[in-house]
Order: sequence, then structure tokens, then C-alpha cells
Amino acid sequence: MLLAMPQSRTLAYRLCELKDSGLGGRAGRRKIWEMQTPELVVSSRANARVKQLRAAFQGHARLSGGMVAIEGDHLLEEALRSGMVLKSVFVSERRAVPGIVPRGVEVLRLTDEVFARVVETQSPQGVAALMVPPVRVMADLFEGAGAALILIAAGVQDPGNMGTLVRSAEAFGAGGVLTTAGTVSAWNQKALRASVGSVFRVPVVGVTAAEVAELKGRGVRLIAAVGAEDVGVVAAREMDFTAACAVMIGNEGSGLAAEWMEMCDARVTIPCPGPVESLNAAVAGSLLLYEASRQRGGGADKTKSKSKIQGSFAPLRMTTSQQ
Repeated sequence: MLLAMPQSRTLAYRLCELKDSGLGGRAGRRKIWEMQTPELVVSSRANARVKQLRAAFQGHARLSGGMVAIEGDHLLEEALRSGMVLKSVFVSERRAVPGIVPRGVEVLRLTDEVFARVVETQSPQGVAALMVPPVRVMADLFEGAGAALILIAAGVQDPGNMGTLVRSAEAFGAGGVLTTAGTVSAWNQKALRASVGSVFRVPVVGVTAAEVAELKGRGVRLIAAVGAEDVGVVAAREMDFTAACAVMIGNEGSGLAAEWMEMCDARVTIPCPGPVESLNAAVAGSLLLYEASRQRGGGADKTKSKSKIQGSFAPLRMTTSQQ
């Protein structure tokens, strides 16, 4: 159902030829005539676009036409900043259309009730969009300069962990993320929000076991993240991450499956002085990516320039006694 809103928008109509009897029927002046029309608001969840948005939020690729749903001002800004293509933008009746929405993008205004029922969050910001997800391939992960650094999510099922791993991959300079069968989609709504927009820029590619094995042929070492009790395990600081490598993070409960353990070239662990059995998958993956970045000199230039700017306020090094 469509409702007429009290507010209105202006539609401009161009009259190409105006004939003036005083001009003897010659082509006349061009003018713009403005006409006020009521703005229409969608008040039914049965609307085709609304149903498509809902399907996208629920992860139904077929019903959504392959579109991805995003919600909130920040994700909308991040998507546009990252060059994503928007198909439709939805706004609630209580707010204005964001000024960053490009011309030509379809905009639908929904009643507050319909908007709240369609989106995923408890306190919606009043703006959502359907976007075309980028198509990524394995080659995208090798486009950066220097030795390849890849994260492999092998069986990660928590969307919050998945999104955090994608964000950490961007933060620490990884070329991308590979996901195996049984791993949650990086476009899952919780994963998307946890990535805080990184998923728009970091290549995330689904792969088979055979494709992971083929990485070795490209000179990439497969490094499995395991517990300290595993045989042949090396502490993170002692592992060489400077050469091309792929860090493998397994399922939150059971870790890496046997097929991945047989395939790996090395096993790495993060020593924990505290009495814990294991680290969260996202935390472990993030720490290992940080260590790889540290060994490769990642962020060194930024830290040096920041110290110069801060002068006497630069972070102090701990002395031996303080450590």
C-alpha cells in the first residue's frame, strides 16, 4: 500500500517548444515548469522491493536476486566509499534521505512500522540498502606487493568471529580471506556488522580443499593455528611469517579438521600464561596476523611519524625492571 505524505518533492518538466502567437508560430523559449507531487510511502510488507530487502537480510540469495542488505549510516557510507554498487535505498518516514546517496539510485520511503519489521537490528537508524556484492577470485589475494599473507577460515561458524577476522585481515595487511565449506558467510548480517565495512574491501573467496592445497604450488606455506600441547608446535614469535604464508584458523569448538592438519606445513600457537584452554578464534587469528605484520615491518613508518609529531609525548619504552 502507498500513502501520500504531507511533505512533497519537486518534479521538473521541460517543455521543449512553446509557441507564442506573437512570434508567428516560431520555436519559442525553453522553460522549466515545476510541479508539486505528494511523496509516496510504502506501508505494506507485501511490496516487491520490501520483500526483496527482507530476503536479503535473511540471507536468501535466490529470493533477494543475489543482493546483499546493509543497514545504518556507517555501513552505507563505507559501502559507497569502497565503490560498492547500490540498487535501492530504503529510508523510514521519520528521516531524510542521506545526502551521500548517488543520483539515479532508487529510493523508497517506508513507514516506521514496516521499516522496523524488515531490518535486523533492535534500534534501526532508519536507512538500509540493497547492494550488489563484489565478485572476488583467488587471484585478487595476490595483487598486493610483497610476499602473500592470507587468512584461511576453515570451519569458523560464529558470524561475529568471521567479521572480526575480515577486519583484522584488512588492519594487518593480509591480501584476503579464504573460506572453506562449513564456514559462515562473510555477508551474514552479524559478520558484516562485525567487519565494520572491511568486507567491502577485503577479498573473501570460498575455496575447496584442492584449491587450498594448490597454494603450495604458488610458494605459500600453510600454517595451522593449534593449541600449545600439539606435537611440533612453534610459538608465534618464533614462527617465520615473512615469507608467503596462509594462516589457518579452525572451528571454534573442534579446531582444524584432520584434512587441514595433514595439509599444513607448520603448526603455530600463541603461548598463554593464564589458565585458559584456548583463545577465541577471532582473537587467535588477529594476534597471528598482527605478529605476521610486525615481522614484515607493518605500521613501522606510521609509528615513527606519529612519535615525531607527538615529541615528548611519544610512548615510553619499558625498562628491563619494568618488564
